[in-house]
Amino acid sequence: MTIPGTGDKNTIGKAPLENKIIFSRSIIEKCIRDFKIENIGIAITGGKDSTLSLWLVRDVCRTLDLPLPKCMFIDEGDVFDEIYDFVKNLQKSWGLDLLWMSNRDLTEKAQFLGDAIRVSSLNQTNREELERIGFAHEYFLFKPESYEGNHLLKTVPMKTFIEENHIEALITAIRWDEQEARKSEEYFSIRENPPHTRVHPILHFSEGDVWEAIHSHDIPFCSLYREGFRSLGAKSSTVKVSEIPAWEQDLENTPERGGRAQDKEEIMDKLRDLGYM
Repeated sequence: MTIPGTGDKNTIGKAPLENKIIFSRSIIEKCIRDFKIENIGIAITGGKDSTLSLWLVRDVCRTLDLPLPKCMFIDEGDVFDEIYDFVKNLQKSWGLDLLWMSNRDLTEKAQFLGDAIRVSSLNQTNREELERIGFAHEYFLFKPESYEGNHLLKTVPMKTFIEENHIEALITAIRWDEQEARKSEEYFSIRENPPHTRVHPILHFSEGDVWEAIHSHDIPFCSLYREGFRSLGAKSSTVKVSEIPAWEQDLENTPERGGRAQDKEEIMDKLRDLGYM
């Protein structure tokens, strides 16, 4: 699929913003036709990309006189208060059917970040998931951005959401230019564990496109971006890279995820294979 009036993926970024928005809507409409609204879920994070994606789905659903699909927010145990507040406000103002997902078996065993968790104390699902990724130690540290932490605290709750709600298509807000591991993604990506299709309606947006869309369409965003954060991850491992608002920074010549935990950035391919966004 290509944006009307453009060529392939290499030229897609040159399309006008409104053409990109039209094409994103067409991806969402196809998702609704193929899977039906009751079988679709939306992953939201409180970040700029997921809010734009949610706004697009909301716009399409209002046009088609359909309810919004179920939404999922993953509480990894290390979330900025500003993100919590922003998502709760969205839930109220946009009337979201929002499920707050977390791996309580793990989070209830940790009082502080960095606490050592005995593997044998976890439930069978978590022990099996650690075995699946080749973790063979007696303890691991409670760190949401580590390899095992990402898997247990994010991927496992996502899988639970998909299975318990019979989700056949999960809409996420990843972009081609955001991270190296995502450059090969497609708009519709079949996944096997559990069986479902990932749908990525804003793959073709750049970081600048996202901010242009947010400002031109008056889309709300988390206050942390105004304070200088470019990309939002775990509270303990995300730093702001500037004192000026994200959209006023040098988006072309500086890395978007430079303020994120770099050990996570290095394992994104592995995390994607496990089912992470």
